[in-house]
Amino acid sequence: MNDLALYQLAGQYEQAFLKLADSDLDDQTIDDTLEGLEGELQEKCTSVAAFVRNLESSADAIKEAEIQMAARRKAIEKRAERIRAYLKDNMERCGISKIDSPWFKLAIQSNPPSVVIDDASTLPADYMRQPEVPPPAPDKKLIAQAIKDGFNVPGAHLEQSTRLVIK
Repeated sequence: MNDLALYQLAGQYEQAFLKLADSDLDDQTIDDTLEGLEGELQEKCTSVAAFVRNLESSADAIKEAEIQMAARRKAIEKRAERIRAYLKDNMERCGISKIDSPWFKLAIQSNPPSVVIDDASTLPADYMRQPEVPPPAPDKKLIAQAIKDGFNVPGAHLEQSTRLVIK
């Protein structure tokens, strides 16, 4: 296999194509020359595509591991929360408000007062927050359909791009 990078092979192919197009060689010779270069180019493209697949597979495995680790973290956090509540309830039940140990200190403390809303509909308007209205945003689907239907939409146009599909 050729040790040249894909961009180098593509450059060679392009240069050869331009040189051969300007030469007075017969079509069969030009086709044979380009076919030889194209084989190397296709082989390199296949190798690069395999590398892309490998990277995508690694990214998928990492994403799955992230999901599993997040679920495990949440489970551990909930378990710690339950055990903390269990400890607090039993200390309160026994009338113990403080415990000193060589590793840490336990203390039951009062939280700052918190507001409890019994019925939000009876609160005066002065005590209600008014959320900000979101700014208008372009509706790209509506704009695309309008342009496809033949309408001129100032400030917008359709643009066709390409993508590489590896199946």
